[in-house]
Amino acid sequence: MRSALLLFAKNLRFTVLIPGTVAVYIPLSIGFARPVAPGSSEMVLRVLSLVPLAVGASVYLWCLWDFATFGRGTPAPIDAPKRLVVRGLYRYVRNPMYVGVLLAILGWALRFSSLWLLLYAAGIGLMFHGFVVAYEEPALRRLFGGDYAAYCSRVGRWVPRLRPGRGA
Repeated sequence: MRSALLLFAKNLRFTVLIPGTVAVYIPLSIGFARPVAPGSSEMVLRVLSLVPLAVGASVYLWCLWDFATFGRGTPAPIDAPKRLVVRGLYRYVRNPMYVGVLLAILGWALRFSSLWLLLYAAGIGLMFHGFVVAYEEPALRRLFGGDYAAYCSRVGRWVPRLRPGRGA
């Protein structure tokens, strides 16, 4: 029970500090909320923005759950899962957690009708890609060897393939 609480606390701390900053605090700092008239096109965009915000948050939380319950770790590189997580959304794409964060940022861009937030999302997406290619994938290859290589051959990095991989 104590180890489960510790794992929960570590995941909560990471989520608040990293994705919380990238996908909530910074977009809210960039976006400018101003009153809009009910029924206006801007109000429609604000309502539609709830879809990518909710989907992005749900994707992130689902992946976080799989990391904690199945992988017995956190998304933090210094406390990565002990087991390769290839179930849930990871059956369809190798980096759904990053996709969820980007969806949330795009939701904020829509909510605030902000070109700055679109540019921020593009920059964050490029940083995610660079981190995944330069650090994360080599580290996972070292840690999980042939299992990770086989997983990569079945599942796309960012875009789902027509026939998703099978979970472990």
